[in-house]
Order: sequence, then structure tokens, then C-alpha cells
Amino acid sequence: MSLDWIDLSLAAVFLIMNAGLSIWLRLGLARQLLISATRMVVQLLLVGLVLKWVFGSQSLWLTGGLIVIMLGFASREVYARQDRPLAGIWGWSIGAGVMSAAGLIITFFGLAFAIQPDPVWAPRYVLPLLGMILGNTMTGVSLGLETLLGSLAREKPAVEARLLLGHSKSSAMKPQVKRAMRIGFRPILNSMAAMGVVSLPGMMTGQILSGVDPQEAVKYQLLVVFLLAGANGLGGLGAVLAAAWRMSDDRHRLRLDRLRPAK
Repeated sequence: MSLDWIDLSLAAVFLIMNAGLSIWLRLGLARQLLISATRMVVQLLLVGLVLKWVFGSQSLWLTGGLIVIMLGFASREVYARQDRPLAGIWGWSIGAGVMSAAGLIITFFGLAFAIQPDPVWAPRYVLPLLGMILGNTMTGVSLGLETLLGSLAREKPAVEARLLLGHSKSSAMKPQVKRAMRIGFRPILNSMAAMGVVSLPGMMTGQILSGVDPQEAVKYQLLVVFLLAGANGLGGLGAVLAAAWRMSDDRHRLRLDRLRPAK
């Protein structure tokens, strides 16, 4: 079963209806909604053409180039989602480095030991899997960093009071670090809790609609969710701990001067 442009146009009617409701209720979202939808369509069509070309070529260099581009855009998004990121190169390097390392490690593990394509770098498997893992890890890392850095700035008196009482820098920042890790985990935990009973995951739904046996689709979905959770945990933990280290020094002082000035 394949979709044609008429089918997609019928589904797009609901998007136009949302824009109409926005105009009627004076929400001011109609223009943004239509621009975002148009941008999405153009981007997905271009991605489809590029992926078709890359899948057909089976080129390691093309696959590597697309991976670098994906990592670059994801790194930029992590930085942009923070209100007050770390100043200088640290604002980019911690989020981008930890997220990229976690995404690549977990993707390689899933390909090498679970899916086992031949070759292991086959773009048909590498790019979609890495894309899902990066998207999830990006959210966890950005939430963790935003929560940690924001709470340290807001709760400066409490942190410095613990330092004055003789706590080490890790002990003084422990409540903020734990809160940041919990919030970073929240999206994947909520998704796992609702999966199957409340909603069918997108990948599993797509496989079932394309004719894959439901049991086989469930296995692949479980594999992906486990990999997503692993990458989220590894990336979120690493980014929060690295940022906490950067926000203090060897003299056990809170260094809010290492944050970028507020907008």
C-alpha cells in the first residue's frame, strides 16, 4: 500500500483547518503554522531524495558526511535551547561533545550487536537509527543543562551557604544535579510509560502500516526504545556532570561568571 499526493492533500486539510481556527480565534499562529508546515514538507522531500541517493550508493564517505551534518545541527539545537549556556567554547563543547559521543556509542552498539547489517555502516540502518537516537539524546541533554544552569543561577545563595558550611563543591550542588538528571530523563520515561497502552510508537505504526508482522514490529520498537533510554541516560548524565564541574573550581567556589550573560 502506497500513498499518493491526493492522500497527503486530504490529510493536510486538518492543518489548514487549524490555521483557520487560529485566524478565527485571533491566536496569531496561522502564519507560523503554515510556514512551519511548508518548511517541513520541503525539508522532508529533500531528505527523501538525499537518502534515496545515499542508500543506493552505499558509500561510506557519504554516510560519514551525513552523520557529521546531523551531529552539527543537533549540537546547534542543544546550545540554542539553553537560556543561559556556559560562556565561550564550553557552551558548545559540553553539550555537543557528550551528546555526539553518547549517540555514536549507542548507535554502534545497536548496529554491531543487535541489528547486525552487512556492512555495519550501511546507511539504510545507520542514518535512521542515529537520527532517532540523536533527537532523543538532544532533548535529554538540553533539558538537563538548562535545568542545572538555571537552578544554579537562581539558587546561588543556597549553594554558597552549603559551601560556607564546609560542603564540597559536588555535595553543595548535589540537589541541583539530581533535579537536572531527573528532568532530563522525564521525556523518555513519559514516552515509555504511555507506550503500547495509550499510544503506538511512530516507528512501530509505520512498520505495521507497511505490512510488517506486528510481533516483529514490537521487537524492533523495543530495541529502539532501549537504545534511546541508554543514550538519554549516558548523554544526560555526562552533560550534567561536566557542566557542574565547569561551574565550580578547585577552591570549591560557585562560578556563575562562567555563564553567558542573560539576554
